[in-house]
Amino acid sequence: MKTVLVVEDDIGIQKQLKWSLSDYELVFADDKASAMTQLRRFEPAVVTLDLGLPPDPANASEGLACLAEILAALPECKVIVLTGNTDNEHALKAVALGAYDYYQKPIDADVLNIIIQRAFKLTELEQENQALKASSSAQLDIIGNSDAMIRACRTVEKIAPTEITTLLLGESGTGKEVFARAIHKQSPRATKPFVAINCASIPENLLESELFGYEKGAFTGANKTTLGKIECANGGTLLLDEIGDMPVSLQAKMLRFLQERVIERIGGRQEIEADVRVICATHRNLAEMVASQTFREDLYYRISEITLTIPPLRERGHDIIIIAKALLHKFNKEYHSQIHGFTDNAIQAMLLHSWPGNIRELQNKLKSAVILADNKLIDAADLGLNGNNHNKLDTLRKVRELAETQAIRHAYAVANTNLSKTADLLGITRPTLYALIDKYRLHDLRNTEPDH
Repeated sequence: MKTVLVVEDDIGIQKQLKWSLSDYELVFADDKASAMTQLRRFEPAVVTLDLGLPPDPANASEGLACLAEILAALPECKVIVLTGNTDNEHALKAVALGAYDYYQKPIDADVLNIIIQRAFKLTELEQENQALKASSSAQLDIIGNSDAMIRACRTVEKIAPTEITTLLLGESGTGKEVFARAIHKQSPRATKPFVAINCASIPENLLESELFGYEKGAFTGANKTTLGKIECANGGTLLLDEIGDMPVSLQAKMLRFLQERVIERIGGRQEIEADVRVICATHRNLAEMVASQTFREDLYYRISEITLTIPPLRERGHDIIIIAKALLHKFNKEYHSQIHGFTDNAIQAMLLHSWPGNIRELQNKLKSAVILADNKLIDAADLGLNGNNHNKLDTLRKVRELAETQAIRHAYAVANTNLSKTADLLGITRPTLYALIDKYRLHDLRNTEPDH
């Protein structure tokens, strides 16, 4: 059953609500302090809140303060304010503070039920929307659900249907080509060619012919007319990877193509139209290159109509483990292995590693680990990540123990050594707190509790 927190100091109204809201599991609180305790414990999606709370039930100040604390602790919570039938001013103030809705007493069970149903329905829609946002990266063949990646994927979704020239910035190995393919896949050109060329991997004297093609007899060895990458991408998308390494001598010709959408093959005199969407990518700082005159300023502004920065792996948090598991599944199939997963030590090592080579480095380490691992679980040593910088925390169990111990001791200090209040602050029951004290051997806490 869905949980509703009822903040109401009138026992009669509590009983009435318990009878009339029988489709929900109700938890009750009769003042601000108990309301916050119940909120932490149950984290309800919907709260009904009487503004007239003690110690001053004739005034709405305590109820409004309670509303503010609820929304600060649980911003997505839907708070339905209950007011007297002449108290419009405070009801409207509550809505202005963030209350979902208000209802004036006396209570009509049918009407209140409808308001609560609508509140839960809105919560469900919001959760579905968040799930869709989180899964958008999966739809784009991009693995990860960190905030940075969700924002990047949302940018891809917005720019993909347009023809705007996009510059992808990011360190080597962050997946710039994956993002370029995602833009192409989501665009109206998805059924046409996607052609990528790495400007850094082709010698300077060959790059022009690779891009623009050449006519038969244009130079020694040009035995036939050959199309360049731009013509091959006609109707589709061209990725100019590592454009920061494009020779200055070729940048002017590239600028003309981007402005006029026509090319001339080497040795040719005929202008050829090219309907191509261009995406550029680089790990270099083009703004600094413009300042040092190693990259044309006019070309820089032409290719960066929209700039999308792809975060390095070290800034993507738990995405590292999500990507590692996906790669493990892929390599298990590729090498007919049966590696089941990772040890806690391996997970901690991956989270602590700085990944200077980004996803490419992670791929390499996992591929060798899958081939060479002797056990069903990959350990930090299999990944080559067992250096001193990974010994700060041994296992995730120790991380949890440290975090929970610190939280308990902090709450215990705030509660002035009262274990009941400590449990309330932590949002757990007193027996659960005792179990954690025993688990982590915090017996100095229990022994100093004041007598009641």
